[in-house]
Amino acid sequence: MLPTVNLAVRPDVTGFFDPATNTISYVVKDPGSSACAIIDSVMDIDYAAGRITFDHADLLIAHVRKHELKVDWLIETHVHADHLSAAPYIQRHLGGKIGIGRQITVVQDTFGKVFNEGTEFRRDGSQFDRLFDDGDTYLVGGMSCTAMHTPGHTPACMTHIMGDAAFVGDTLFMPDGGSARADFPGGDAGQLWDSIQRVLSLPAETRLFMCHDYGPNGRDIAYETTVGEERAHNIHVAGKTRDEFIALRTARDSTLAMPKLIIPSLQVNMRGGELPAPDEDGKRYLKVPINGL
Repeated sequence: MLPTVNLAVRPDVTGFFDPATNTISYVVKDPGSSACAIIDSVMDIDYAAGRITFDHADLLIAHVRKHELKVDWLIETHVHADHLSAAPYIQRHLGGKIGIGRQITVVQDTFGKVFNEGTEFRRDGSQFDRLFDDGDTYLVGGMSCTAMHTPGHTPACMTHIMGDAAFVGDTLFMPDGGSARADFPGGDAGQLWDSIQRVLSLPAETRLFMCHDYGPNGRDIAYETTVGEERAHNIHVAGKTRDEFIALRTARDSTLAMPKLIIPSLQVNMRGGELPAPDEDGKRYLKVPINGL
């Protein structure tokens, strides 16, 4: 069953592009109030130096304060493998609840083993304030929002529909970018196709907002399109069958290197954006699993 898209409600959407990770974070404002949601925030890391900073998150915080907004939700579309979430940092400054798909528990179980986290690492999603099931609704101010389960890139991927806008995470890229990889543990190209079809079954006028853009063929960065545009022009989907997509996606994934920030990203993001607990000396560490990914 597809969520209802209320095309009459048009939230104000402001995108913040992070060039270090090609991620777009969003502040989504309810058109009828000062309430907003923040989607897919970024915490900065100098991986070689082991240094964490918050310049990108501070841009979102400054925007919220400048426009006197109230943060109701901090949404993670999935457990990102290419950037670290800044949701807890923003929550400490602005409030709001942190939400992710309920299948985060599957991701936590998978990568808890990869990183040898032990029994002290909770695999029940309790690091988040809300775990969304398919079809769950919630409010941003007076704007009704719906979470739609769209697995394939990861088991926990959700598309969040807010008024006439849908935030697709890594389910889709811009039409000339195609789709995201499906070869991480728990990923599945067939599931990804099915999820894309759910998204493309929404009304053609639905605005779609991407989590990433890489400016293929040298074009400028872009991150907003529509269901209609994706149906007609997506290079991995338009005119393709499910079997053709699976073959294309599988072949392409076999040529891709691991994201450069996958090791710190997974360890932080499966904890809801928190760093691993400090040791007895108050120092925090990230692990590097040898031949584990």
